[in-house]
This record gives sequence, C-alpha cells and structure tokens, in this order.
Amino acid sequence: QHALNSGMRRYHVAPVLCQRAKVAMSHFEPNEHINYEKLEKNINIVRKRLDRPLTLSEKIVYGHLDDPAKQEIERGKTYLRLRPDRVAMQDATAQMAMLQFISSGLPKVAVPSTIHCDHLIEAQLGGEKDLRRAKDINQEVYNFLATAGAKYGVGFWKPGSGIIHQIILENYSYPGVMLIGTDSHTPNGGGLGGICIGVGGADAVDVMAGIPWELKCPKVIGVKLTGKLSGWSSPKDVILKVAGILTVKGGTGAIIEYHGPGVDSISCTGMATICNMGAEIGATTSVFPYNARMKKYLGKTGRADIAALADEFQQHLVPDSGCQYDQVIEINLSELKPHINGPFTPDLAHPVSDIGAVAEKEGWPVDIRVGLIGSCTNSSYEDMGRSAAVAKQALAHGLKCKSKFTITPGSEQIRATIERDGYAQILRDVGGLVLANACGPCIGQWDRKDIKKGEKNTIVTSYNRNFTGRNDANPETHAFVTSPEIVTALSIAGTLKFNPETDYLTGADGKKFKLEAPDADELPKLEFDPGQDTYQYPPKDGSGQHVDVSPTSQRLQLLEPFDKWDGKDLEDMLILIKVKGKCTTDHISAAGPWLKFRGHLDNISNNLLIGAINVENGKANSVRNALTQEFGPVPDTARYYKKMGVKWAVIGDENYGEGSSREHAALEPRHLGGRVIITKSFARIHETNLKKQGLLPLTFADPADYNKIHPVDKLSIVGLADFAPGKPLKCIIKHPNGSQETIMLNHTFNESQIEWFQAGSALNRMKELQQKSS
Repeated sequence: QHALNSGMRRYHVAPVLCQRAKVAMSHFEPNEHINYEKLEKNINIVRKRLDRPLTLSEKIVYGHLDDPAKQEIERGKTYLRLRPDRVAMQDATAQMAMLQFISSGLPKVAVPSTIHCDHLIEAQLGGEKDLRRAKDINQEVYNFLATAGAKYGVGFWKPGSGIIHQIILENYSYPGVMLIGTDSHTPNGGGLGGICIGVGGADAVDVMAGIPWELKCPKVIGVKLTGKLSGWSSPKDVILKVAGILTVKGGTGAIIEYHGPGVDSISCTGMATICNMGAEIGATTSVFPYNARMKKYLGKTGRADIAALADEFQQHLVPDSGCQYDQVIEINLSELKPHINGPFTPDLAHPVSDIGAVAEKEGWPVDIRVGLIGSCTNSSYEDMGRSAAVAKQALAHGLKCKSKFTITPGSEQIRATIERDGYAQILRDVGGLVLANACGPCIGQWDRKDIKKGEKNTIVTSYNRNFTGRNDANPETHAFVTSPEIVTALSIAGTLKFNPETDYLTGADGKKFKLEAPDADELPKLEFDPGQDTYQYPPKDGSGQHVDVSPTSQRLQLLEPFDKWDGKDLEDMLILIKVKGKCTTDHISAAGPWLKFRGHLDNISNNLLIGAINVENGKANSVRNALTQEFGPVPDTARYYKKMGVKWAVIGDENYGEGSSREHAALEPRHLGGRVIITKSFARIHETNLKKQGLLPLTFADPADYNKIHPVDKLSIVGLADFAPGKPLKCIIKHPNGSQETIMLNHTFNESQIEWFQAGSALNRMKELQQKSS
C-alpha cells in the first residue's frame, strides 16, 4: 500500500499482490487486517457439526463464533457468543456508548471503532450555514466525542463528513464483515455483503471491551429475486414491497437474505438501500451475496485489494446450494411496480398508481407540501443521478417543483462528486435546497417553517421511517416513503394524484409531456471526488489525552451505576402507564429537540414516554399519579414515584420499542425507577437494551391478559429467587377493590442476562467480572 499523499484518502493496490496476502480492513487502519482464513476455519467446523448446506447469513454469523466447536446452534432459540470485527457509532448514541465505556475503566477499545457526527445538524437554511451553526451549538459534545475517541483509540468523523451508513459503505463494510453499530439502520452495510447489525450502546461497549457479544441465533428469511428492474421501478420498491408483505414486525428475530438471479440487476448502493430499510420490518439485519456489482463498487471506492481477496474466498461469501430458509418470499423484479408507503407507518404499501385515489378515499391531503430526498437510505451517486435525470426533463419544459424540495447528500464524497458532475446544480435549478451531509429531517432535525404544528399536510420522502411526528414533530404531517426519483416527480407535480408512468405534465409552453423513466450511472465515470478531509485518526497512545465532562454541563453527565437487585420479588409496583397501540422508541424517548441531551441521562429523561398514548384517557403525556390521584406528565409522575421510593411498571402492546436503536428508551425508565416492562411482544433491539440496563422485559403468556391489567392496579412479580432461562414468572394483579388474580409472564433471558439483572446492569456485571479476574 502506498502512503497517503497530502489531501488524498485512497489506496491503489495491484490485485495480484493481494492474493492470500494481508489486506487492511480499511484505508484508515492499515494494521488491522481482514481475516478470511478464520472465517473459513469456523465455517468448516460448523458445517461439519451441522452436516447441511449453510445460508450466507449462517456462514458469516457462525464464522464469527467465539467457540464454533462447542457453541450450541439452533435458529431462533439459542444465544450465540460472537466476535464482531468492528464497531460504528453515530454522535447521538456515541455519547452514551462512550460514557458507558469510560465507566468500564478500560484503557482502549479492543476492536476498530469509529464515531460519526451526523445526527446533531439541524436542517434550516442550507448545508454550509447549517453546518456552521451545528458546530457552534454542539461544540461541547463534538469536543467530548473527539477527545474520548483520541483517548480510547476510536476514529472520529467530524461533523459534515456524512451519514454514518454511507461512510461505512464507502470505507468500512466489506463482504463477510461482522459490524455492529449503535443505529438501527446499520444493516445498510449488507449491501456490500456484510452482516451489519444495529444495537444499543451497551452492546457496543461489550464488543469494544473485547467481551463476546450475545445474539439470539437468527432465523433466516430468504427473499428470492427473479427478473430485472426497469423503468420507474427501483431498489427502494423491493423493500417497500417486502415491508408490505412482512409488516413492521414480520422480520423480528430473523436475517433477511436476498438471493436469486434478480440480484445481479441491482447496484451495490441499491442493495444497501434494501438492507437499510430492513430495520423497518424488525429484522436483525439483511444481506446480499457477494457479486460483480459489489466488486465494481469496491474498486471505485479504492478497495480493489479487498475485492481481489473476496474473489479468493467467494465460496464463503455466497449461500450454499440447497440451503434451507425458514421462510421464502419470491419477487419478480420485472413485474414490480413503483411503490409508496404510508402514512404513519412504513409497512402500509401502495403502488404509486393507486396512492392518489387511496388518499382521497382516506381523507389524506393529496397536495404535497415538501418532497425530501437523501438520507442514509437513498443518498448514493446513483440516487442523486436518477433524481437529477427527472429534474432535467422538467427544466427542459420550463417547469420547477410545485412543492418545496430538499436534497441531503449522504457523505462529503457524494456531495463533492455530485457538485463536480452537475447533479447538485440541476437539483437546485428545479427548486431544490441542498442540505448538510447529515441525517437532518429524516430523524426530526428539521426547523420547518412552512406549516404550523397541528396543520394537516402531506410530505413525501426517500427516507426509511414515517412514524407520527418523526420528521417535523407535527402529528398531523402525513409522511410517505418512496424512491428519490418518485419523490422528485411528485414534487414537480405537487400532488399524490400524479403517476409518472402514465400521467402528463403541462410545460411552460402549454404543451403536455410525459416524464421518461430516469436512467443514471450507478457510479461516476471519473473517480469519486473525496471532498474535504474530515477524519481524525486516534493517536497511537491516547493515555495522556484528557476527556472533559463539566459537572455543571447540561448536555453531558458521567454515569452512576444502577442499584443492584436486592434478592427479593418485586412487590406492589404501580403502573406508570398502560400504553395503547403502537409505541416506538420515538414515543418512549423522542428525538428532534431532545437530541441535544443524549449525553445527559437526567435531562433527557424528561422526555420519557411523552409520545405514548395512555389507555386510560386516550391522551399522550397525561397519566394518573396513583399516590395523589392527579393527572400529569409521564416523566414528572415517574420522578414522584422515585422520590417516594415506589417501584413502577409499564404495560405495552405489540412490538413495543420498534424503530430506532436508541438505548435511552431503556436507560430513562431505569433511571427514573422503573423495574418491569410487560408487553404482548417486543422489538429485538429494545428488548436487549432493557435487559442491558437491568430492567425486566416480560411478555404475556396469553396476550389477552393485557386486558386484565388496569392502570389503577398494583403488580407483583413472583419467582425471581428462582429466575431461570425458559421458566415463566408469575404476576399477581391486585385490583383496587381488594380482589386479585394471577397471570403468567414469559421472558427470553439466558443465564448471563439473568446475571445482568441481578447485578443491576450489564455494565455492573462487566465490572464484577473484571474485579474477579484481577
């Protein structure tokens, strides 16, 4: 490898030199090498044990087992102990992850790790101005992350670098990697053949501490693709279709593995789009087999050496012939029509041709106020090119967007390249505003001025999530998710009633014309323009680095250990809230303006469950205080119970905690005195996060028992002295009239997770083990 020249961030290595040679995992870590030999060795051990063909997911997951010879393996049942290759954290979640790592007392991370500053930049005036404002407002947090990264050996991507998942795809993901990230859309890296899994910060700390990471052995859902994408159909339509089939919880506990002859018609970044939105169906992650499209992308992003090595080990980077999936879905890409999903949930799928009529029937606003393209899901060079191809046709007929229109480049490299190649200017000319290389409106970082809160309106985006109030904090915003090119076409027309496949527009000259299906290069003809160098290398020795957390800071707060279990049953707990219907992590710990408190547990706890609907009165952020009988905000009530020394529980509905990986949704109830969360079912990441913080996530053995518990009841969890894997717990419900009844509660704790509960948290348990070993 050649040394980095001034201002250059790309290596060029002759593939012939890399055969069976050591190849760096990334340009930024020349001494950390890809270990396909270990992957191969582990796969061979497991294949011999199981004596059957393996799926690609199994090869990569089992190839990272801590002990492949002895690990019990049963899909959907056993817990696997894994050794991931690397960790990635976005700035909003990295604060708590690094605070927990600091609490561990360890001197340096055990695996390559990175921090990416993408969540704290608010969209307001445009890229450059918004970035300057964010650096000023968030200086304290950025300084904490930069110095913590330097002290503990973590690479730091400065604000303006781009969105974490695009950066990972460009630099860190590769075929066969196992990467965990503190963001639910980490599966984006599956577009490059990796098993990339979203987790909470406590899970990331395990990996950074060199402790085997636990994951319930995933089932594998196969999606067989045949035919070929064409016309207005795009990779986004594949996952929008799958979301409609599986719903928001249909992928829970499973890896979605795409295969079949149709795969080769999808670009590498298109495959990443599909994997990215797998988070919306609850999947552990999603993955595509290594192919020529990935090889092409690796070469274009300066990693031909990795592609050459992957070619050598290709048999381990594709599924075995005859492997068995737990479920198979077949999609003929040649018949797939453009889709648009929403509003209020990403699995409500409609063909674009139908959405206008459906919207009118349902009373959804058909006029589009804003169209937004970009995000970690759809901000590649190809995405921007296809959108520009649509915009160029409108401009040729004298038209601009009728709706407001924004563009979010996925990375500094994408921004610089689309500026050089003219795409950015075309999108501006049609009426677009180019935002900073950051998450922005996708996660609620949007200072929206064109409507008032409570005003009913429609927006269309190329994002991944459209939960109520997610983008702009307005519960009356009807958000629809579709491909960037469809967003662009609909923004030009200004209405959901426009179908670009069949409908005509009227040009400035009064003549009607029809938009042609966009066509664009998947990768630039020239090399990518890397733009500004925004990466900070960690020093070889960071032991002398000082990490400053002011005791008076309103944004950062060092963590205190949670209390240890007292060895007794949890008796006479009050019910803080019985939640009605959908309750995502956005409902439990809102984003938007609350992002600024992600490093301060006590301050951010003031948003606990403020978006959840109370079954007692049908209102958000209004619950009965069982001690005073007065109604008030959820966080205030929780704080009152904590002050009075009273433990409390939350009762939830189906798929509780779906959505973002934010562990604040688990830290906050624990911090404010919560002990138990009882639901019909949990989303995977949130259930794990609750366990990590010493809470008890339990499910009704009979989902109908949800109706037996009333907000005024008291609950006791009995049997904790004999708490064991697979053994249900009893819940005694005490009604105000003096009667009581007993129901059974299930759990998914294994032995080590029970130890987390007993120690008070997984971090407490880690410290106990460190003390014993030393």
